[in-house]
Amino acid sequence: MKMLDMRNVLPAQAYAFSADGFADQDTPLVKNCWYVAARSEELGRSIVARRILGTEVAMYRSLSGQPVAVRNRCPHRSFPLAMGKLDGDTLVCGYHGMEFDLSGHCTKMPSMPITPSNANVRCFPMVETAPLVWIWMGDPELADESLIPDTSWLASPEWKSVTGGFHMQCDYVSMHENLLDQTHFPFLHPGTVGTPAYARSTLEVWQEAQQVFLHRELLDSPPPGIYGVPTGLQEKNVNRYSDSKFASPAIHVAFAKIVDEQPEPGALSEYLFNITHLITPETPHSIHYWWFNSRNFKLKDEAADSFLADASTKAYVEDVDALEAILKVVTADSEPQFDLNFAPDKPGLLMRKILLQQAAKEAGVTLS
Repeated sequence: MKMLDMRNVLPAQAYAFSADGFADQDTPLVKNCWYVAARSEELGRSIVARRILGTEVAMYRSLSGQPVAVRNRCPHRSFPLAMGKLDGDTLVCGYHGMEFDLSGHCTKMPSMPITPSNANVRCFPMVETAPLVWIWMGDPELADESLIPDTSWLASPEWKSVTGGFHMQCDYVSMHENLLDQTHFPFLHPGTVGTPAYARSTLEVWQEAQQVFLHRELLDSPPPGIYGVPTGLQEKNVNRYSDSKFASPAIHVAFAKIVDEQPEPGALSEYLFNITHLITPETPHSIHYWWFNSRNFKLKDEAADSFLADASTKAYVEDVDALEAILKVVTADSEPQFDLNFAPDKPGLLMRKILLQQAAKEAGVTLS
């Protein structure tokens, strides 16, 4: 990796890698990562347009059902290819009729007898692990499918999921930090996720390679509503075990276990929840966000589905409102501020350092 002389870079680039050693809303987006491009159900034979990591992308399925993604910009006059049409496995530009195959190569230009050899459109690697379709926006030579995060429970018949999503005016660094910051739960999400006792419980934090892990235990205490209502343990003291991790720039996952030491006859003694947060930057200051709340009990209980969907949506709307308000303050306030950090902020700071290191590596910058 080359050394960047910070005296010779643009001020914005220098700031992005030298401010305080942590990623923030101005740090370049990490591109060498598998991000969610869409839900499986979103892609078909109609062309879908979406901005991902600042790049306009057009997505569709081939005749065989494989997901395809190309830059949503014809190389001739920048006409959005999503406004074109599909003719079999050929993508036809709606402006001058240029035709592109599944690899992005132009196979025909109607106005010329010989197709120009340089008239190609960038094609992005895509992989489907239902119910998600992943995209690689960085160096295609580094698009290793083994790096796609495990979300196998989302397609497993042993789990039932409710899901939703938002388009948010917030940076992905702040979103990951929010998910790693469990001390805000009782205050931003009272009645759904947080309890005062949970915020005070002992937190274990550690880092492995490029991931950050959290473990928290709260023994002999009533669960929050989001767990208490579907388990039927709202008024009962239980043991609550929570593990979560910043798995990559694209995903945060949480695993909750509720243990009832004295279950009623016929009732379970253990209940599991997996919460999946999928974060794809649209721009440095906006994200596509999908969430899943999965459980391993009451798989056919529609009332449990409805409650978990409503409670999850309520909590995540509160996150959306908070994070969008924070970004407005950060970008609008002309007086700089270095935010204070305290011991419970360690998970987020570890994550921000990882993101800064990954962004610097892609930019060819050696951090001091």
